[in-house]
Amino acid sequence: MTSNGTGNGTGNGADNAPDVVDVVALGESMVTFLPSRPGRLADVPSFARGIGGAESNLACALAAAGHSTRWISRVGADGFGDHLVEAIGSYGVDVASVRRDPARPTGVYFRTAGDRATDAHEVAYYRAGSAASAMSTQNLDLAAVRAGRVLHLSGITAALSGDCLDLLWELTEPGADRPVVSFDINFRPRLWADGDSPKVLLELARRADIVFVGADEAEDAWGLEGERAIADALPEPGLVVVKQGEGVTVAFGKDTDAVRVPAPRVDVVAAVGAGDAFAAGFLSATLRDLPVRDRIRHGHLMAAAALTSPGDLAAPPARDHADRLVALDDKVWETLRLGPGWTEEAQAPKGAGTE
Repeated sequence: MTSNGTGNGTGNGADNAPDVVDVVALGESMVTFLPSRPGRLADVPSFARGIGGAESNLACALAAAGHSTRWISRVGADGFGDHLVEAIGSYGVDVASVRRDPARPTGVYFRTAGDRATDAHEVAYYRAGSAASAMSTQNLDLAAVRAGRVLHLSGITAALSGDCLDLLWELTEPGADRPVVSFDINFRPRLWADGDSPKVLLELARRADIVFVGADEAEDAWGLEGERAIADALPEPGLVVVKQGEGVTVAFGKDTDAVRVPAPRVDVVAAVGAGDAFAAGFLSATLRDLPVRDRIRHGHLMAAAALTSPGDLAAPPARDHADRLVALDDKVWETLRLGPGWTEEAQAPKGAGTE
């Protein structure tokens, strides 16, 4: 897959067919309220507004990296919906196919300044009955959804409602004209009202072409311990990318041996958005037909950009800069250490070095 587009197509050709973009990402985004200071939600006096959503995060990161992307969802006919569409569009993402719902609100959530990757944080979601939870095959432009070289989905959408789940079944239905389907498990136990989530997520993953899953997610959702057990449970996808807790990622493929790549050491500023950024980096390299090892390395670098920035979205490294780092031999790669500001300088990035 070779990327040849960097614009943000609006979807109106001579035959009114949507423009084909590199990646279409479908899923809910919410307005995020970030605390002005550390402390319990009960004690924080004010919040700054941001945006949050696994799929839109990926679309924004890929757009910043020079790819054409489209985000598709539903938002309320309210100010928060306006903010999401404008903010995501400002990254260069095509938002022309986002639908407005006059009867349902845009989802919002509040979080504390603690680490979301641990229990040292609070998150309060207000997304029940949101506009995005009403997404269905009947109220989205499915032609625009399918007009991507890659269609990126996640397990979060499957948990929002029965209509959303039916939509994912439709979009992952095998077919000759189906785009490459990328599926991030994104197992969120609190979103599932019953015990069906493990089976549903496994079945959806088995219909995808590229699957992203954390080893901890696979154990929690499916009781699978170890990367080999995960790969054996997902024989259909072309690539299964397993993210290990110790920073090592391994990819299993039908046509390739297992490829194991450690992540560089990172001076973490905020452990938010790294999973979405990793998937963006991996897909960016996939669109360029790079080897699997290089795809994982690009994923690690994009994740490192997110980890060394305070918010969910971070400026990615310039492509030539990332390519130089990805081309390092194994011994030098394993000595990389990336800190705040490392993406800002192409030749000798601040905070990046070898030890």
